[in-house]
Amino acid sequence: MDTSSLYGKYLIIGAGPVGLAHAKGLKEAGLSYDHVDASAAIGGNWFHGVYDTAHIISPRKVMEYSDFPMPDDYPEFPSCHHLLRYYNHYTDYFGLREKIELNKKVIYIQPVENSLWKVCFADGEERIYTGVLVCNGHHWDKKMPEFEGQFSGEIMHSKDYKSPDQLKGKRVVVIGAGNSACDLASEAARVGKAAYMSIRSSAWFLPKLISGYPLSHFAKPWVPAFIQKAMLKIGLKLVVGDMTRYGLPKPDHEVFEKHPTIGTEALHYIKHGRLTPKKGILRLDGNRVIFTDNTEVEADLIVAATGFHLSYPFLPKELQRTKGAVAKVYGGSMLDDYKGLYLIGWEQARGGVGALAPRGAEVLAKILKLQSKIKVPVGMILKDSGYTLPVTHLGGMFDVLKKLDKLERSIPAFLRKGQELDKKYGDFQNKILPQPQTLNKNLEVF
Repeated sequence: MDTSSLYGKYLIIGAGPVGLAHAKGLKEAGLSYDHVDASAAIGGNWFHGVYDTAHIISPRKVMEYSDFPMPDDYPEFPSCHHLLRYYNHYTDYFGLREKIELNKKVIYIQPVENSLWKVCFADGEERIYTGVLVCNGHHWDKKMPEFEGQFSGEIMHSKDYKSPDQLKGKRVVVIGAGNSACDLASEAARVGKAAYMSIRSSAWFLPKLISGYPLSHFAKPWVPAFIQKAMLKIGLKLVVGDMTRYGLPKPDHEVFEKHPTIGTEALHYIKHGRLTPKKGILRLDGNRVIFTDNTEVEADLIVAATGFHLSYPFLPKELQRTKGAVAKVYGGSMLDDYKGLYLIGWEQARGGVGALAPRGAEVLAKILKLQSKIKVPVGMILKDSGYTLPVTHLGGMFDVLKKLDKLERSIPAFLRKGQELDKKYGDFQNKILPQPQTLNKNLEVF
């Protein structure tokens, strides 16, 4: 294979908030790239994965890119329609659209000789790249529960919910206590014949506003996390109160150990008798849903707001380095035994991608330039320098920014370490993995 003209070009997969920020980062760094998305329009989950009435749970000042403010006439908590307009404006303002190929679905990524990457598309095209930036998001591979028994009504995942018309006049059981679950349960309480929320594990319900300010207003980088948690718990006692007063289980974990539920609308409907909290589902029997406390209700529709798998089905199994919701990568995106593959955007920092995506893209562009100067993977350098694999996908926005700052400051040291490792490992090359005989062109992936 003649690869002399292939070095230095990258592929960005995904034109959602993270992919767009990295396209801008590579463009401003002078790096050559292609940009593809499997959908018919840009915006990622804000295009293909949300319902018509969705609003962001983070205020606009947290959600907006740090280098591109949202319009002043946007509300404190913009709708999905506001977000789509914003991302389209961002795309056009920075001249990113001409590079984006829509309806271009990646079905396989293969490490080939000379540490290059072959990318296979659903339309049959194949291309070779120096590196691949995977920014395809984590809100698309639906996690569906398994039930004992049979249900005579309809069962769907929350990702397939688009409009209140799907709930109107129906007896609805929503599974889950996360943000989407509470949105859908509240919608069912408004327009449905009956609404129930099946909760197997506990959750913290945090108000969107305290004293008229978004919750993020009170998060300051100079205040230690344990003090912020203590103050928040005091505020919750006053604003929300004991969860058991709503018929909900008391949280069995500390605030932020799991993803909290932002918003108290569901609690409002519980107290008004429009929404009934229930235990986990034990089994189904015709139109009856039986819960673990042996109570039962009649239902027409079950909505599983049960989350998503972190999934990279277009990668060889050997490179699908995930455990639950965590990608086992160094520095937020890198493998230690392969260079040129970057798994980006899987972390879920409290707040939003606004400050993180542009900063992450800026640092990664410098990492890509560092990688071009050494033979061993930058991930190997990080591992050798004492970096460890992540154990959670959750974190604070300020903590993530500190990690990015540290990564950037360490680049000169990484270069020296890389030169040392180059001498130790000689002419490092990615291990070539075979391509399957047949590829799934109908692979469900965004």
